[in-house]
Amino acid sequence: MSLLEEIEKYVPFNEQEEQDRAVMLRYMQSCPDYLKRQNRIGHFTASLWTVNRERTKTLMVYHKIYDSWAWIGGHADGDGDLRAVALRELGEETGVRRASFVSGDIFSLEILTVDGHVKRGCYVPSHLHLNVTYLVEADEKEALVVNEEENREVRWWTFDEALKASTEPWFVEHIYKKLIEKCKACPVIR
Repeated sequence: MSLLEEIEKYVPFNEQEEQDRAVMLRYMQSCPDYLKRQNRIGHFTASLWTVNRERTKTLMVYHKIYDSWAWIGGHADGDGDLRAVALRELGEETGVRRASFVSGDIFSLEILTVDGHVKRGCYVPSHLHLNVTYLVEADEKEALVVNEEENREVRWWTFDEALKASTEPWFVEHIYKKLIEKCKACPVIR
C-alpha cells in the first residue's frame, strides 16, 4: 500500500489529526516532491513513539536543534517506506536495534512547524514537517548510544516525566499527551 493510500485509510483520533490529514492529502496531490527535504515548504518525516514492553515509559533524545527532549524521527529523504525511515532513525539516534511495531499501521499524524536554524553550517529556512508516527516497543535494558551530531543525551522517561522534560509546550499539549493517551488505549498482548 502506498503512503497516500495509508493516509487516506487512516482514521483520525481527534480534530488536530483530522485537519492535518486533510492538508497532507491535498499537499501530496499537488507537490510531487513531498518526500524530499529539498522541498523547502514542507516534506514528510517519520517518528516513533518508542515505549517499553509494559508501556509505562518512552525513549526520548535531547535534540540539539530544538534544545529539548523529543521523540525519535527524521526525514523521509525520498523514501516512501516511512516505517523503515523511522526504524533507521531509532538506530542512528539511540543505538536501539531491536524494536517491534505494536501495529504496522500509522499510530498518529501531525503537521509540525520547524523554525529556521543552522545545520552543518548552512541556514535551513522555516518549513513544515508532515509527520507520520508509528508505535514501537523496545527493551529498556538495551544499551543506548548518543548520536553526538544531533543529540546530547538519550533516556527512558515515565510518561509523566517525559511531559515535564520537554521544553516545547505545543508538543507537550498537542502531541505527546495525545500519544500517551493513545498508547494507554492500546492493549498489551503477550
